Amino acid sequence: MKLTKCLIVMVAATLIAGCAFMTKTTGPGKGEYWRALHLINFTNDMALDQLGGKIPKLAKMGINVLVLEVDYSFDFKSHPELRMDDYITAEGAKKFAALCKKYNIRLIPQFQCLGHQSWAKNTFTLLTKYPELDLTPGAFPGNEGLYCREWDVTNPRVYELVFDLIDEIIVAFDADAIHVGMDEVFLLGSDESPSTKGKNPAELFAKAVNDMYGHIVKKRGCEMFMWADRFIDGNKYDLGKWEASQNGTAPSVDMVPKDIILCPWHYTPHDSYPSIPMFLAKGFRVLPASWKDVEASQKLIHYSLGLKNPNMLGHCFTTWGEQGDDITAYPPMTAGMEVLRKRK
Repeated sequence: MKLTKCLIVMVAATLIAGCAFMTKTTGPGKGEYWRALHLINFTNDMALDQLGGKIPKLAKMGINVLVLEVDYSFDFKSHPELRMDDYITAEGAKKFAALCKKYNIRLIPQFQCLGHQSWAKNTFTLLTKYPELDLTPGAFPGNEGLYCREWDVTNPRVYELVFDLIDEIIVAFDADAIHVGMDEVFLLGSDESPSTKGKNPAELFAKAVNDMYGHIVKKRGCEMFMWADRFIDGNKYDLGKWEASQNGTAPSVDMVPKDIILCPWHYTPHDSYPSIPMFLAKGFRVLPASWKDVEASQKLIHYSLGLKNPNMLGHCFTTWGEQGDDITAYPPMTAGMEVLRKRK
């Protein structure tokens, strides 16, 4: 009995300490551009094994960062009720992490926070198991009339649960950073939200970011990555309500720590991308992200790197399931990597 308690204490200590004792041992070297690939839908050990077969070629092509969206597709032990039916085990995560490390690819798991708690009619496990944590409880039956559900940023129970999940993912993937998502948030301050109705969306969003930062960076000693669209003023920049914010969250950019790594996504071609110099001027490190449009990817890379700012890290290629059967042949990535090679 005493031995069992001792083991429990040791495991808990490992989870709490986590990457506070880690140093970045893989990925881009000093002064080297980050050539990142963001992936979804690799949600079990078999899928990770299949992806692992592509790692040597991706590394040879020059990919040195991999952002893997995990979300609730993990075999959580702290809150097993929040595990999706299709999930990655700790053993599968460890095996994949070791492979990435072997090929000098920095592996950054992602856990989508605040927004994207549903997709179409499917609400994900946090809000199905704990519906009282929904930002708009009882509203939008069948998820009709909204984009995605969001969790209640004012409810401390959210973080009691989510921080445990994030800790498990960080440890399992031997990660020194985590991507928290937080894009496309629309319901803060909504009339349908009892806890935030009439409140300042910027202050609410900043609270959500700072709560995550407090745990991930201050407590765990990890780096925190996030999408940056909610920090972009869509009323100032003609980018629409998706690529930028038109619902009052943009001022929060001045309410959060500057060592968060921001990933502004721009998926269509523009002559310029004013969000990027804006973030750089404020002191953030920036990793812009493109999607499936080859021309847009190339233009974004040329523009970003042309700023010649030391806080411009490189580029992230997102796929959103559009990569086809062979990820190593994904056209925006292969074309974009050629641009990155020429800009060394």
